[in-house]
Amino acid sequence: MKTDARGRYRLPIEDEAILFVIKPSGWALPIDGHNLVQRHYIHRPNGSPASQYPGIAPTGPLPESVDFALRPSVEPAKFRMVLFGDPQPRDQKEVDYIAHDVVEGLAGVDAAFGLSLGDIMYDDLSLYDSLNATIATIGLPWHNLRGNHDMNYEAVDNTYCCETFKRVFGPTYYAFNYGQVHFLVLDNVHYEGAAKHNFHGELGETQLAFARNDLALVPKDKLVVVAMHMPLTAVSDREALYRLLEDRPHAMSISAHTHVHQHMFLGADEGWRGAQPHHHFNHATVCGCWWQGAPDEMGIPHTTMTDGGPNGYSIMTFEGAKYTVDFHPARRLPSDQMSIFTPDGVTSANSGDTDVLVNIYAGSPRSTVEMKVDKQSGWAPMQSIVREDPYFLKLKEAEAGPKPPPGRPLDDATKTDHIWTAKLPAGLPKGTHMMQVRTTDMFGHTYTARRIIAVG
Repeated sequence: MKTDARGRYRLPIEDEAILFVIKPSGWALPIDGHNLVQRHYIHRPNGSPASQYPGIAPTGPLPESVDFALRPSVEPAKFRMVLFGDPQPRDQKEVDYIAHDVVEGLAGVDAAFGLSLGDIMYDDLSLYDSLNATIATIGLPWHNLRGNHDMNYEAVDNTYCCETFKRVFGPTYYAFNYGQVHFLVLDNVHYEGAAKHNFHGELGETQLAFARNDLALVPKDKLVVVAMHMPLTAVSDREALYRLLEDRPHAMSISAHTHVHQHMFLGADEGWRGAQPHHHFNHATVCGCWWQGAPDEMGIPHTTMTDGGPNGYSIMTFEGAKYTVDFHPARRLPSDQMSIFTPDGVTSANSGDTDVLVNIYAGSPRSTVEMKVDKQSGWAPMQSIVREDPYFLKLKEAEAGPKPPPGRPLDDATKTDHIWTAKLPAGLPKGTHMMQVRTTDMFGHTYTARRIIAVG
C-alpha cells in the first residue's frame, strides 16, 4: 500500500508480522553498525520458538505507531551495485578466507550498495555477526536474502525456519528503489521440515500477492530486477511470477545457489510468454566450490567451481533501464576472464586436428569468441560447446592419483555452456607460437587472452 502525503499508513496486523517500508528513489534508509539496511519492524509478541541459534526475543504489544525514518539522498540514474553469490562459510577460518580472498580487494569500491544472494552461512548461524562485520568493511549499505543454508533446522515446517535470519537481517522478502531501478527481493526456498536438505523452490501465494501489489505501483518504463537464491528454473510456481513480468519491456532476474556461472534466456520452452526472452543470471559464488581444492601460498583453497570458473563477485552497472554485468575473479585482474586449453604434444602433422578449448567464465549464448595464431590476418570464430572444463577434469584426475593434493576434495565436474572450441591451424611449423583469443560479451565488453603453443 502507499502512504498518504504525510507518510501515514494503516495496516491490519496479525498475531505475528514483520512490517517493512519500500524505499522510494531519492531517499535513504538507516543502516546499523554492520551497514545492514534497516527497513523493518518485527512484531513477535511471544518471540521465536526455541532453537539452537537464537531467534527473535519477545517484542510485546505493538506500539501506537510504527514509523520508518528516511532521509533525502541523491541517487543518480547511473550507479553500481556489488553482487555476491553464496558467501557460505562453515567456520571462522572460512570467514577469514572471504576477508582475504574477496573483501579486502573491494574496500572503498565505487558502488551504491551491495547485495548477497542467500546462503550467507553454511548452517552455522552463529557466524552471522563475524561475516557481517567483515563485509561491512567494504563501506557500503548491504542487502541480504536467505538461502537454504540460512535456516533453523529444528523448525517443523517453513513457518519458523528463518527466525535467526529475520532477527539479524529482517524480512525474507522485500522491495526497494534506487535511481531509476526497482529491486524486488524474493524468498524462493520452501523448507519441508525434518532435515536440512528437505526443501524445494517455491514462492507461495503470499509472496506472489506481495509481488503483484508491489509491481502494480512500478511504472512500466522502469527496470525491474528480481533477486532470489535458487534459479528461476527450479521454482515450482515460477510461471505465476512470469505473468507479472512479461508485459514489462525492462525486467531481469538474478540468483546463485548452484555454484556455477550461467546466463539463461528464458522463452516459450520454459513457459515465458513475453515478447523477448527473459534474462536470468545465475551468479558465481564468493565461496566458489565451498573452499575445496589445494591451498595457495596464502593458505586459501583455489575453490574452482565445477564449471571451471573461479570464485568471485560481480559489479552491476545501471543507467536508466539499461544494465551491464562485470565479473571479478577473486584476487585476479578484472581482465582475467577466460582460460585457454590446448593439449601437450602438438606437432606440425596433427595441429589441424588439435582442439582449442576456451572457458569464458562469465560467457553467455550471446558472447562471441574468436582466435588467431601468430600474426594471422583475421580472427577465426570459435563455436560454443556444452562440456566439462578440461582444467577442472585434470584437477579431478590429480585427486584420483597416488599422491592426491592437499585440501578438501573437489565435487565432480559439471557440463557448462560457456566453453568454446576450434581447431589449431593445419601445418603449424615447428617452434613456439602465440595464440590469442578475444571475446565480446552481451554488454559489448571485449577481453583478450593469450597462450603460447610449442609445436614439435
